[in-house]
Amino acid sequence: MTTFDFSGILGQAKAINLLTRALSSGRLAHAYLFSGPDGVGKTRTAMILAAALLCTDANSRPCGRCPGCLKFASANHPDFLAIRPDGVSIRIDQVRELKKTLAFAPFEAGLRVVVLEEVQTMRREAGNSLLKVLEEPPPDNLLILVASDSEPILPTILSRCQVIPFYPLPLELAAEIIAREHSGLDREGVLALATLTNGCPGRAGRLEAGGALELYRQVVAELAAPPPGEAAQVETALALAARMVECKQELDVLLDLLRIFYKDVMIAALLGTAHSAEVARARERWNLERLSDKIAAIDSAHRALARNCNRALVCETLLLDLFSEAG
Repeated sequence: MTTFDFSGILGQAKAINLLTRALSSGRLAHAYLFSGPDGVGKTRTAMILAAALLCTDANSRPCGRCPGCLKFASANHPDFLAIRPDGVSIRIDQVRELKKTLAFAPFEAGLRVVVLEEVQTMRREAGNSLLKVLEEPPPDNLLILVASDSEPILPTILSRCQVIPFYPLPLELAAEIIAREHSGLDREGVLALATLTNGCPGRAGRLEAGGALELYRQVVAELAAPPPGEAAQVETALALAARMVECKQELDVLLDLLRIFYKDVMIAALLGTAHSAEVARARERWNLERLSDKIAAIDSAHRALARNCNRALVCETLLLDLFSEAG
């Protein structure tokens, strides 16, 4: 009997059990919608499902060794198509090109698999065009729609897909995944990131890719280091502020992480213990009153960003405050 390997997906047992039963029975829907928050494994599950369907091994799919798996892994399988937003949304011309492709039979496999990511970005015109495909699904084609929010999707599209919900992970499981995939964070940092990403560990990957986690590590290292002198300190603060501006969507989470760092320093100052070298050094640098001022500065920056104040000015002011010995 063929087995299907979804072991890389954690915390989504209901979704995986449903898909495994469908694969084992051969009773797949013509279209699925994987719906749930970003970072919980929807797209990864879609890719594993696609690989399993294109795999030719008789025992375990995806095997990773057969010609189908090798072509899929190298993004070179003629019967797999991934469609992502062109700019901010999936556009109607992308759907039209898809319809042209679906008019032909699969080239090698018995089934063509199409994954459409971030379907919630699709505007009505493109949605109506996709609806026609779903209303009259061409044979030997399976569509997997992936969305972080089903609310913007046309109800008629939802009704023609089998909707499989994905959920945020329990905090400890999310922390376990983050700790495994992101070195350099201590236990408290891992738990903080799991909490800030609301049990969606994939979001931590985007923070890493966007440079926010690395910048956080550098800011904390500089804050915990002995003060180098006022001029050098200002130079360091402004350089880090310039990088902080580039974090874009990740800036709020970066500020949250810094706030948690200062709270940890305050707790360490009160209890006389510290869970990391950076916290221990920062505890020696500022007293409780000044630490409270640092947290207030971060809160002020959050409010300023919410009012759409100049990001560069907000970041510069914040970093100068955080590095200031005068609090």
